[in-house]
Amino acid sequence: MKKYRWILAAALAAGIALAGCAGKGEQTAAGEEAEKTSGQEDGEQMEILVAAAASLKNAYEEELIPMFQETHPGIAVTGTYDSSGKLQAQIEEGLEADVFMSAAVTQMNALDEEGLIREGSIVNLLENKIVLIVPASSHSELASFEDIGKAGSIALGDPASVPAGQYAEEALTSLGLWDSIQDKVSFGTNVTEVLNQVAASSADAGIVYATDAASMPEDVTVVAEAPEGSLSQQVIYPVAVVAASSHPEEAQAFVDFLQTEEAMEVFEAYGFADGR
Repeated sequence: MKKYRWILAAALAAGIALAGCAGKGEQTAAGEEAEKTSGQEDGEQMEILVAAAASLKNAYEEELIPMFQETHPGIAVTGTYDSSGKLQAQIEEGLEADVFMSAAVTQMNALDEEGLIREGSIVNLLENKIVLIVPASSHSELASFEDIGKAGSIALGDPASVPAGQYAEEALTSLGLWDSIQDKVSFGTNVTEVLNQVAASSADAGIVYATDAASMPEDVTVVAEAPEGSLSQQVIYPVAVVAASSHPEEAQAFVDFLQTEEAMEVFEAYGFADGR
């Protein structure tokens, strides 16, 4: 009888021990999951990449991205800037961008037709102007677009990939000047490069956006805007969510933010007009 009592007691003790271990394991797993969730909520940020035309860099980096992140602390925004044509090509080749903002509708429409833009997300947000500039230190006699041929050297964006260059080509072609200036032209890979060439007096004249000229008032002087009728369309900057975005909700939040009154006031301070 004692033997059976001993066996029963041992079995009972083993069962209690196993139950205790199981309970401890469940508590540990639950604690780890809670800790993991808490860590995600407390410190982890979702990152989105915004691919934007070079002419937007100052407004984005100096004002808009910091403003957005202040009200959306869980979203970290990184910007990459270049000519709209180059960014279009990079997105086509698999750039993991979440938002695209171009300096012309051409590049946006091309990506949209290829199914690379999220349906219904395109907003024609801003309008810009095309202007002829000269170095601020210049004693140039240029007074209009029609005078550009008087410049010894001219900086333009490459029409193959730079919207500002495409607008320049269209305006100068409509004025009958494009072919006659080709031996004086150096083509930049984006509009910022063109601006810098003129600011440094490496070129006697150049064609950029009004917003670019406004960013360097001590270095360049605006001669004139593109004549009325020389462009077939307005200089519109559309923005949209990229279809392949890994974070479409966060990307849409950024696009929505750009349309707010506060963001539009920043754009206007940098020389843009409302294009909607």
